[in-house]
Amino acid sequence: MASSVRIIPATLRQNSANGALQTAMRRTAAYARVSTDSEEQLTSYEAQVDYYTKYIKERTDWEFVRVYTDEGISATNTKKRDGFKQMITDALDGKIDLIITKSVSRFARNTVDSLVTVRQLKEKGVEVYFEKENIYTLDSKGELLITIMSSLAQEESRSISENVTWGQRKRMADGKVSLPYGQFLGYEKGEDGLPKIVESEALIVRMIFRLFIEGKTPSAIAKQLAGQGIPSPAGKKRWQVATVKSILGNEKYKGEALLQKAFTVDFLTKKRKSNEGEVPQYYVQNSHPAIIKPDEFDAVQAEIERRKGLGRPCGCNSPFSAKIVCGDCGGFYGSKVWGSNTKYRRIIWRCNEKYKNGKKCETPHVTEYDVKERFLAAFNTLMGVRDELISNCRLAQQVLCDQSAIEAEISEVRREIEVVSELTRRAIYENARVAVSQEEFSDRHTGYIERHRKATERLAALDGQRRERQNKLLLLEAFIKDIETRSLVVDEFDEKLWLAAVNKVTVLSDGKLMFSFKDGTEIDG
Repeated sequence: MASSVRIIPATLRQNSANGALQTAMRRTAAYARVSTDSEEQLTSYEAQVDYYTKYIKERTDWEFVRVYTDEGISATNTKKRDGFKQMITDALDGKIDLIITKSVSRFARNTVDSLVTVRQLKEKGVEVYFEKENIYTLDSKGELLITIMSSLAQEESRSISENVTWGQRKRMADGKVSLPYGQFLGYEKGEDGLPKIVESEALIVRMIFRLFIEGKTPSAIAKQLAGQGIPSPAGKKRWQVATVKSILGNEKYKGEALLQKAFTVDFLTKKRKSNEGEVPQYYVQNSHPAIIKPDEFDAVQAEIERRKGLGRPCGCNSPFSAKIVCGDCGGFYGSKVWGSNTKYRRIIWRCNEKYKNGKKCETPHVTEYDVKERFLAAFNTLMGVRDELISNCRLAQQVLCDQSAIEAEISEVRREIEVVSELTRRAIYENARVAVSQEEFSDRHTGYIERHRKATERLAALDGQRRERQNKLLLLEAFIKDIETRSLVVDEFDEKLWLAAVNKVTVLSDGKLMFSFKDGTEIDG
């Protein structure tokens, strides 16, 4: 008997490429996105929302769900796109049958993200229509076309990223400085495109530097600024300690700029990392008006290094913190409150290690009054030979702070690094193009790497010596300027004088105080 075939018509709704075979209305949503917050893009964004709302509602076979949106977000990955993620969640939950978007590049410029998302939706019977390319994902050719278009979109992103990076580095090489003005205290963009000082904000910057030099910690400065009702660069009432530290260490406040401190590792993830030598950096001197004098800025950096060397945080509210040292154990004195709940309440300073490690320090406690009175006596003794003192300081600057020999050696080491780098490059070039013994090449290459390592370590050590001498020079200069302006007899304690003149005070077991001044002079008090 001949076989016969009977067709059984479909009874369930089927998502088709163009919706022609639909037996029920399709729940339809749209996705709109712009990549920047510029006014022109925002106009485009609003136009997209309006267009897709009308476009969907005009179709009798489509039921309008909503237009999902993301504003001012790049499409290279989908991690931060809240509107996109909500749309996909709703679609996978069965609330959407069809998604309309302008183009593949609006949906995602990352091939992997695009294909994974489309396949997730496809498994649930949800179709995506890319209007510009006229692609329906449930079409037999849909996935192939999407793969091609997504790859092109991804390469477009790569090209744009590389062009932007090239442009930024070209600006850096030309010495053009651009700041994040929205959250950069003290500057605004000038008419010539360069940073321009905002005097009202510059006063705050100068106060931060002054307070730090006077002995306050970044934590104490942050509290004081917040207490005075001064808003942070981000416009918040509370100041973060990290913000204060960033201001104190930012060379842009002295009119110079180190460019490309960080760079983008991957154009897809937009991940950034600190530049540790992977890409070039550019240091621009006199790039814009300075808020802080270079000498003052360098003095602050020297003070930061000094405090780091203490091995513990300095106190925040007293000029005596990290200045008074125990003659027995070498530890710092800290403030203690005696009789805190009585009328005899007073603050004394005592070795922080006095009752630790089972051995009691024999050094006595001191009061602030004692330290101040003895400091005045010691300083007035010093001022009795002021002219001789200044002469000795100038001599110390010439002998102890001379950097000419270090600078000459630094130049030699840098030339060595350049030579080794060139020899390494030539060896690699030769190995790639000429048949040579790989053992011989490996030995040469290893030798070059070792030479480069030793030269780099020596350069770092020389830089450290140069900074140390420069810091000493600045400290002596500040000391000289301060005593030149003082009268020969000082009869009242001055906190600024104390901070400028005293390096440390050592408390001896017999109760005497040894004052060590910035010029190296030591006087019993």
